[in-house]
Amino acid sequence: MRLPAPRGPLTSLLFERLAHPPEAYPYRANGRAGQGRFTDHQHPRAPHGHLSERRPAADGRSAHAYAHLIGGHGAEGWPSPLHVGDGGLGDDDFQLALFACYELHYQGFQDVDDRWEWHPWLLAARAVLEERFEEALGRAVARPSLDGPKGVRRALNELTADDAGPSVSTFLARHADRGQFREFVVHRSIYHLKEADPHTWAIPRLRGAAKAALVEIQADEYGGGRPERMHSELFRATMRGLGLDDSYGAYLGQVPGITLAVSNAMSLFGLHRRLRGALAGHLAALEMTSSLPNRRYATGLRRLGGDDDAARFYDEHVQADAVHEQIAAHDLCANLAAGEPALAQDILYGAACALELERLWAGHVLDRWERGVTSLVEAPAAKVPAREGCDAASKR
Repeated sequence: MRLPAPRGPLTSLLFERLAHPPEAYPYRANGRAGQGRFTDHQHPRAPHGHLSERRPAADGRSAHAYAHLIGGHGAEGWPSPLHVGDGGLGDDDFQLALFACYELHYQGFQDVDDRWEWHPWLLAARAVLEERFEEALGRAVARPSLDGPKGVRRALNELTADDAGPSVSTFLARHADRGQFREFVVHRSIYHLKEADPHTWAIPRLRGAAKAALVEIQADEYGGGRPERMHSELFRATMRGLGLDDSYGAYLGQVPGITLAVSNAMSLFGLHRRLRGALAGHLAALEMTSSLPNRRYATGLRRLGGDDDAARFYDEHVQADAVHEQIAAHDLCANLAAGEPALAQDILYGAACALELERLWAGHVLDRWERGVTSLVEAPAAKVPAREGCDAASKR
């Protein structure tokens, strides 16, 4: 995957920097280049405490106060935190910038030096974006009520039982044309081609029964040791069956900000140990709301002429996620809350974030389709590259 075209001032600056080797932008501390570390008063530390008990860092500063660092020492040219936007969940420029920062921890970009992954300028810039993103999530997602750590499983069941949002899966099963189904797959490729990876970050951060439960779920996601059974590989077969480019990140430049926000939330939770509870709840919400929608996806794909190879990804999730639902809710989340009661509220908040982002994404997609326009950034939909083969082809 290569860097896509920028979508605004943030990505223009970020991508211009990433196109050069890291040594072109030496980090400076106290006016001296090459130290490669933050001084105590400059370090962009994450706020202390859990997600459910956000409070300022011990010295009273937050990422908003890092203008002297982001715009000065070692990071000249990065916009002030006052000019990076409000972290809007549908902001194309903001979400693409944050996604690119996170992608350096996954497969990276062919045209970006891998050494950027831990470059102080990049990490400091990302810290500003992350704080704005967390604030945007906080505005969009109400914190679910919880009657003590022992109520986590019941609360998860109540959260995921809410079926009031727009259903992309129902539309795809009954009404979508082939072009719309292909667009849906393009959106999902941003996550499904790295499926399981964001949640795997939690494995070394858990212990005991919760850790064993997460490993059990992830082992299935990775095919139980068989590469051809990895869910990401099954999704590639779906893309090929639809005549789409199945290479990693092929459509990054065509998905809107809300699609990127769905993935960015997983990376945010996964890359911060303090958010491990939110990550567990996020995974539980996905597993608990996946089986029925995937049955609908398979139905819609076959209605449009897709064969069994193309539909296998969805068939697999109908079965696997019915099992994973119980493991995630009880063995992972309930055990995590019992072992670390302070994380119980975070578990529910992570689940609520997953559900709300899905509702926002579904609303965007269905609104565009109802108006007869593409749900992707590039128009018309026919611009989605195709390969030879079958062109046949939410809630999730």
